[in-house]
Amino acid sequence: MADQQRPSVTEINIGKEMRTSFLDYAMSVIVSRALPDVRDGMKPVHRRILYAMNDLGMHADKAYKKSARIVGEVIGKYHPHGDSAVYEAMVRMAQDFSYRNPLVDGHGNFGSVDGDSAAAMRYTEARMSKISMELLRDISKDTIDYQDNYDGTEREPMVFPARFPNLLVNGTSGIAVGMATNIPPHNLGETIDGVLAVSRNPEITIDELMENYIHGPDFPTSGEILGRSGIRKAYETGKGSITIRAKTNIEEHANGKSTIIATELPYQVNKARLIEKIAELVREKRIDGITDLRDESDRTGLRVVIELRRDVNPNVVLNNLYKYTALQTSFGINMLALVDGRPKVLTIKQCLEHYLEHQKEIIKRRTAFELRKAEARAHILEGLRIALDHLDEVISLIRNSKTADIARDGLMERFGLSEKQSQAILDMRLQRLTGLEREKIESEYNDLIKLIDELKAILASEEKVLDIIRDELTAIKEKYNDTRRTEIVVGGADFIEDEDLIPVENIVITLTHQGYIKRLPASTYRTQKRGGRGIQGMGTNDDDFVEHLVSTSTHDTILFFTNKGKVYRAKGYEVPEFGRTAKGIPIINLLRIEKDEWINAVISANDFSEDWYLFFTTRHGISKRTQLSQFANIRKGGLIAVGLREDDELISVRMTDGTKDIMIGTRNGYLIRFPEDQVRSMGRTAAGVRGISLRGDDEVISMEILEEGLQVLHVTNKGIGKRTPEDQYRITNRGGKGIFTCKLADEDHVAAIKAVTGDEDIMLITIAGVLIRIPVSGISQTGRNTIGVKLIRLHEEEGVATVAKVEPEEELEEIDESGADESANEPADETTQSDDNET
Repeated sequence: MADQQRPSVTEINIGKEMRTSFLDYAMSVIVSRALPDVRDGMKPVHRRILYAMNDLGMHADKAYKKSARIVGEVIGKYHPHGDSAVYEAMVRMAQDFSYRNPLVDGHGNFGSVDGDSAAAMRYTEARMSKISMELLRDISKDTIDYQDNYDGTEREPMVFPARFPNLLVNGTSGIAVGMATNIPPHNLGETIDGVLAVSRNPEITIDELMENYIHGPDFPTSGEILGRSGIRKAYETGKGSITIRAKTNIEEHANGKSTIIATELPYQVNKARLIEKIAELVREKRIDGITDLRDESDRTGLRVVIELRRDVNPNVVLNNLYKYTALQTSFGINMLALVDGRPKVLTIKQCLEHYLEHQKEIIKRRTAFELRKAEARAHILEGLRIALDHLDEVISLIRNSKTADIARDGLMERFGLSEKQSQAILDMRLQRLTGLEREKIESEYNDLIKLIDELKAILASEEKVLDIIRDELTAIKEKYNDTRRTEIVVGGADFIEDEDLIPVENIVITLTHQGYIKRLPASTYRTQKRGGRGIQGMGTNDDDFVEHLVSTSTHDTILFFTNKGKVYRAKGYEVPEFGRTAKGIPIINLLRIEKDEWINAVISANDFSEDWYLFFTTRHGISKRTQLSQFANIRKGGLIAVGLREDDELISVRMTDGTKDIMIGTRNGYLIRFPEDQVRSMGRTAAGVRGISLRGDDEVISMEILEEGLQVLHVTNKGIGKRTPEDQYRITNRGGKGIFTCKLADEDHVAAIKAVTGDEDIMLITIAGVLIRIPVSGISQTGRNTIGVKLIRLHEEEGVATVAKVEPEEELEEIDESGADESANEPADETTQSDDNET
């Protein structure tokens, strides 16, 4: 007895049970919550909301009802989840900036593009929109299947008739277990045209669909899609990514200033957060030139105003806004939907084909329903016609019958009628016996016979079914279609790169010792005669100074080499442009360098050919030569450019064609010259070989390419410089100690050694950030064992930090030495700079 009362215990494998339970949960999420059905494009929650509204009679031509009433109906009968999930789904269906064709007509506060949430459901009201009525049209004509609700007390539709392709028209997004969907909205007219095209030509290609019918997504917030390649990939494979930009225009004002106006935003971009992000970038000086930022949006449309400084290029600022803010976003397309209850990634043509098959089924089921109804009515009318033909006998039979059942049975036996026909005769009113009523019955019967023949013909012909689908889709298109909102911008290469919006101009990129980087137009600086005081070229702290200066172009690739032997890359235009005295942004905001890593060499490249090489030299005199092509693809985290030995660091990199002479100069004034082919071409991570043997505590400060006819320019830390012909430096073998190249005073050292032609300019930057531009032709040419002449007047504790060669500028104002102290410290004329930038 005790054994019988003991509860039974079933042992199970916990691993197996976890797998089974999780799979059940995953399938429930996939099928019953997160993914849309390919036929009507709806998730269960959306389908239940519309079905409940339809059941409550909240049609587009009826009064609004409280949202709370709708939500209560949905969660009480169909949706076994929280009320907030249902209300949020309904709110989104009512937002004209979320749905291309909203399915709910909301009355009240249903949120905004600024991210404002909707009012509580007790305050808002809603009803079905006109177009959502098309999703449920003919739902009562046995066109779809139903299933039990969560507790088996109600029936709910498994799918809607969906008289337009809602999956593509309104799109959808959802995250299931191990999979996600993200289908963009499309233009209703284009999508219907695509369905019609597939119905006429099942062999149509996706290229033909894109070219003639469905050109691409059409977002409710408009904007611009850049190129067709991302659209084509998504349509052909079901997965792809497209770039969306805000619709902007630049307004020029009479005072020389410009204003950027944004009138359309990318899909799902929060306008308030966008404006906050722009303001943050301006505060951090990552974007320079914005003087005012306003949101002038109202009920007539969106309008974000960005006012610019007079001296900035509006296209450059706009491109930086595209790069760093949500004015340009990517939309990842993943066309995943349920096909026969199973998730499947679909091409655009497959979406149209599945919808078309669904419509065939809807038309056939509706036609069969109408045929059954017509045949049932014709059957009744046939009985009435018989009764009218034998009216006196029928009346006599009914009069002589004691009960209705006896009369019904008598009619069935006497005239061979069915039970329904007999009952219809018994239910017939006396007024139907008049001559006019007899004619109506006859006319109705003849019309029904024609209708039955037509319905049977439809069911027997696939082409007739397709004709009905085409006619009904065309009617919906004519009633609800509007013009395309999102423009597809196609450039010369089928898309627009950032570079296409950036003017090609010469720029100067500066990088300070503490890692602040910026770019300026090369025309910012005026040429001065040697000995000038210079202009303030960089705002620095007492413990910071400009360490690298590169003259390049906005479209060139800048390679950044660090002390650890790594290389990073950025386009010239990616370096933010700042004012002449601004400090710039930290290099870590542009490149992913480590905390204990700093830039020790910067070069510009625009052609990564195998015919070009990079020549490396470290502080300990180690040299290496590597093909430039090995640096063509550099990932965000950088690459190893040279394998460094212990306590060594990379200090100089030059680009060469493999046939030049290399000169290496040291801090104590020694220089060696040797052919670069004495250093064989090595792999990217190789360490290198001995380039120069150093004396004592000497170290390498410069490495240059030296060609015949050039001069060797020396500049000391005290601003003393000279030019020496290259023929005074004989060619030796690599690894030697070099020869003495200039006289140095006590505690002086060489700041830079450059190979020059005499036609270029040089820029000298002091530790304090003072910059002066000097034509090399104005520097004296002397022998190897001389001191040189003063190039820049320095204060007592100042010193030259770095020197860079730049292209000469023609017809620039020259400043007299006698007036250099005052005028050189004044900024260049603003109008002249603005004109130069625009040119």
